[in-house]
Amino acid sequence: MVGLKPPEVPPTTAMKFVSAGMAGCIADLCTFPLDTAKVRLQIQGEVRIPRTTSSAEYRGVLGTLSTMVRTEGPRSLYSGLAAGLQRQMSFASIRIGLYDSVKQLYTPKGAENTGLAARLLAGCTTGAVAVACAQPTDVVKVRFQASGALLDGARRYSGTMDAYRTIAREEGVRGLWRGTLPNIARNAIINCGELVTYDLLKDVLLRTQLMADNVPCHFVAAFGAGFCATVVASPVDVVKTRYMNASPGQYRNALSCLLALLTQDGLAGLYKGFIPSFLRLGSWNVVMFVSYEQLQRAAVMVQPALA
Repeated sequence: MVGLKPPEVPPTTAMKFVSAGMAGCIADLCTFPLDTAKVRLQIQGEVRIPRTTSSAEYRGVLGTLSTMVRTEGPRSLYSGLAAGLQRQMSFASIRIGLYDSVKQLYTPKGAENTGLAARLLAGCTTGAVAVACAQPTDVVKVRFQASGALLDGARRYSGTMDAYRTIAREEGVRGLWRGTLPNIARNAIINCGELVTYDLLKDVLLRTQLMADNVPCHFVAAFGAGFCATVVASPVDVVKTRYMNASPGQYRNALSCLLALLTQDGLAGLYKGFIPSFLRLGSWNVVMFVSYEQLQRAAVMVQPALA
C-alpha cells in the first residue's frame, strides 16, 4: 500500500472512522512497550497509601524495558494490550476519524480555507467526546501497565474483563471513569498538538510544494506532530497516569494529585518519563498517520470493487 496515490474521490466519514481505529491499533501494537515504560517511569517514586516500596527501580527507557523483561518476563511489556486495543478502536476512531467532519462544522460557509480556530475547536471536541466514550478502557490499560510495579509483583486483576468488573464492584461505576477530567484536558491538548499540528504541517508542505502527498510527507508531518504533542501534554499525562493508578482515597481529586506531585518532585516531576513519552508518541504518530492515510486510500480503491 506504500505506493497508493491520493484518491480522486475523498474517503467517506465511515471510511475515516474505521481506518482511524485500525491505524490506532497498528500503532499500539508497534509502540506498546514504550507506553508501558512511560507509565512505569511516571509512577516511580509515587507516595502510596498505605506506604510501600517498589522492589524494582527504573532508569531510562532501555533500563526500564530491560528491568521489566528480567524481573517480570517479556510478556510484561504488553500487559494491558487488550484494553489498549479496545481503547484505540473506540478512542482513535472518534478523535481522529471524525476530526475532518467536525472541522467542517466549525468552518464558516463559503470559506476557502479552514482557519486555525476551527481546527483547534475540532481537535478539542473530538478529543473530549473520545475520552468520554473510551475512559474505562484507558483506566484498565494503565492499571495493567502499572501492576508489575506493585510490591511483590502483586496482580490486581486476572484479565481485562475481570478488571472492568472488579473496578465497577469495588470503586463503583465512577471508578471506571477515574481521571476523566484530567484525561479530557490531556487529550484536548494532545489533539491540538497532534492532529492540528499534523493537519497544518501537511497543508504547508503540500501548498508550498515542498513535498508531494505521499508517505515521506506523512512521515515528516507526523514526526513534528508527535514532538509538539509530547511537549504540551506531558505534564497532564503524568498527573493522569498517577491519578488513574491511585488506590481509593489516595488523592481527593486530580488537583490534589498535581499538588502532591509538585510537593514531592517539583516542576521536574511534570516531565517524568518525557523521553519514553516522546519515543512512544513520536513513533506512534508516525505509524498511525502513515497507516491511516494508506488505509483510507485502500478503502477508496476497494469500494468500487465491492459495489
